[in-house]
Parts: sequence; C-alpha cells; structure tokens
Amino acid sequence: MGRLINGPNGPFIGKAGSFVGYTVNGVGYIKGLYKLRTKPPTEKEAFNQKKFAVAQKWLHPLTIFVRAGFRGYNERFQGFVAAKSYLMKNALKVIDDQIVIDPALVRISSGTLPLPENLECTFQEPDIFRFAWTPSLWETHGYDQLIVLVYDIENGQAYGKVYGKDRSSGEQLLSVGNPIGKTFHAYAGFIAADRSRQSDSVHFGKFEF
Repeated sequence: MGRLINGPNGPFIGKAGSFVGYTVNGVGYIKGLYKLRTKPPTEKEAFNQKKFAVAQKWLHPLTIFVRAGFRGYNERFQGFVAAKSYLMKNALKVIDDQIVIDPALVRISSGTLPLPENLECTFQEPDIFRFAWTPSLWETHGYDQLIVLVYDIENGQAYGKVYGKDRSSGEQLLSVGNPIGKTFHAYAGFIAADRSRQSDSVHFGKFEF
C-alpha cells in the first residue's frame, strides 16, 4: 500500500501495484518493481559496473569531505552520489582499456561561493602542508570556512578538515605525519558560514616525497 503525500495530487511513498513511489530531497519519483535478472551482464554493462566500482573505491576515503562539499548539488542528488557523478563525467578516463582517474580533474566541493584571492598550497618540513590566501571580509564572507584535503591515493589515506579555518584568518596548517615515500594530492575550497553553498575546489598538484 502506498501513502499519499500532500493529497491525491502529491507524490506517494511505498508500493502500489507494480510501482514504488519515493522521494529524494523533497522530489517525488516513481519506478517499477525490481525484477530479478537472469541473464549475465553484457561486456559493456560489466565494464560500466567496473567503472562505478573504481570511482566508488577512489572516493570512499573522502566520504565526509564530499558529503559537505557537494551539499545541495542539485535537486536530484547531492553529497557522495553527486561527487561520484561529477568524477565519472569529468575525471574518469579509459586509456588502452584501463580505467584511470585524473586527480587534477576531481573536485571535493562544488558551488558558486567565491574563492579568495591568492589561494595556494606549499609544503613545510617536516610534515606540514600550508594553505594560504588573502584574508577578506568582502560581502561578509569572513566566516566562511576552508574545506581542505591532502590525499595519499595509493594508500587510501585522507588528511584534512571539513570545516577548517575561517576565510578571515588567511592560513591553515595541516600535518600528514611521515611523508617519506608517499605521494599526495592537495585540494581546498570554502564552505559558507551558514552552510548554504560551497565553492568549487582547487587542485594544487602532486607532492612526491
């Protein structure tokens, strides 16, 4: 039995005959009941499933970051699902039948919030990444917070802060422990103080030690 929401003209939740109704972010959807598949996937389907798995594995250590960085991405999906969709459309490539993710094209946040001027990332011995920018209170953005990530992809280790220093501070320091023998990719963006929107993130390149 389905349950009507907002009367007979609104979306319904639950099962009604051969259909299932549900809502995502306040938007109603309807689909047919799942049918057990008896045929094996085609070669193309199997390869698409593999691409999904690669994207899922790559993003999994970043879950808490992209949930905040892709909040409110669009009316249909946000958070991890939106980050995965963005990655697959923009950063996932197939080269000689090998699935490759270009870290430079990945985002950890997406939105219309403006970035500060002169945002940069440098490394300071022995284990500190320094993120710096020009402080500003322009348009009351001074209390926006940095979302910052340093990602050791090979070992699946993510270092960072979902809600870091305020825009007005101009600096964030981040320790990654012993970096020797590791390769990191650094990212940063900003999240509005009222959590209403985010900026597009910036990729600062690869740091090899």
